[in-house]
Amino acid sequence: MDMLKWMCGNTMMDRIRNQEFREKLGIAPLSAKMRKNRLRWFGHVQRKIHNTPIRRIERIIVEGKRSRGRVRRTWEEQIKSDLYELHLSKDVTRDRGNWRRLIHVLDY
Repeated sequence: MDMLKWMCGNTMMDRIRNQEFREKLGIAPLSAKMRKNRLRWFGHVQRKIHNTPIRRIERIIVEGKRSRGRVRRTWEEQIKSDLYELHLSKDVTRDRGNWRRLIHVLDY
């Protein structure tokens, strides 16, 4: 965001919110772009045949304990929350064109 502000000729001292810069320059939030990339990879994996190595990894159960402190979200938990936010299901991934249209992040 500092670079975007600099490109517009502003500094932090001007006290202009990041949201205003994103709208002015037509840039989507980073979190939305990250969600799009996660879901794009998820769709790629879901379209694979069930016995491929990447799909077999989904069924592996890891033994042992997790580290102390706050438990980090797993990839699967993050994907579930992303799908919930966009009101999507795993079945939609079969149609690649439709899936890409549904997860696309619109710039402002």
